Amino acid sequence: MRQISFVFILISGILWGCLGVFVRNLNAIGLVSMDIVFLRAVVTAVAMVLFLLVYDRQMLKIRLKDFWCFLGTGIASITFFNFCYFKAVTLTSMSVAAVLLYTAPAIVMVLSYFLFHEQFSVRKAIALVMTFAGCVLVTGVFESSQNISAGGILLGLGAGLGYALYSIFSRYALDRGYHSLTITCYTFVVAAVATGCLTDIPRVMKLSFSSVSYGALSLSLGIVCTVAPYLLYTLGLVHVENSLASIIASIEPVTATVLGIILYKEKISLTGILGIGLVIGAMAVCSKKAEKTV
Repeated sequence: MRQISFVFILISGILWGCLGVFVRNLNAIGLVSMDIVFLRAVVTAVAMVLFLLVYDRQMLKIRLKDFWCFLGTGIASITFFNFCYFKAVTLTSMSVAAVLLYTAPAIVMVLSYFLFHEQFSVRKAIALVMTFAGCVLVTGVFESSQNISAGGILLGLGAGLGYALYSIFSRYALDRGYHSLTITCYTFVVAAVATGCLTDIPRVMKLSFSSVSYGALSLSLGIVCTVAPYLLYTLGLVHVENSLASIIASIEPVTATVLGIILYKEKISLTGILGIGLVIGAMAVCSKKAEKTV
């Protein structure tokens, strides 16, 4: 079951890596970054609620005393992470913001050590270094002059923290007996409400569903890049430690890079290829069972 969980998390990272394709098309119809975050959240929330009403209404029941878990995944993670990331991009560059975002596995590892007493091992350390180095090379942060500011760095690190907190709060919810479907549902119900306060809702909905093709694109954004990956990632957390899961999900920037090459004829350097190799190598290290703690 552990190996299947690894596959679930790997697939979730790949699906998250497809997000750029949808974002480009939605940008073309006039939606900005936070509009897209709201759209993802509301489509996902509606889809999950409707599904659970048909599949198992009992999964919609939560205890009020546990609601803080979903405030954590929906606001401290989804909303906070996206706000920090998009602001960081405006103050630095996409590559710098992406590298800072992928401090998340290190943050998860440290938080999980103190909060859940997960072991810190040689294998995890090696995979962590390989993953971060690979993300740096894939994004090409050192290949051109970058506009870097203190505010941009802080916001980028904030994005990494927000990204990491999904694993942390999801673990708390899982430990309290909630199914991954319930966690995904309430995460995005909360996120939809929070991000709705930051967007012009009528404008977003009008643009997103102004035609059949745009409507299909918007619904696909929610299902392909949100419902499926978050559900698979949360399922994977049942049998995989937070720290390893966050490393495995770092296949996301590799997927985005490969899709850019295939779909948009983007070029990749030798260092980028090396970076992809390092991230894939880190996946292999994570999949090994033998582990020596330090």
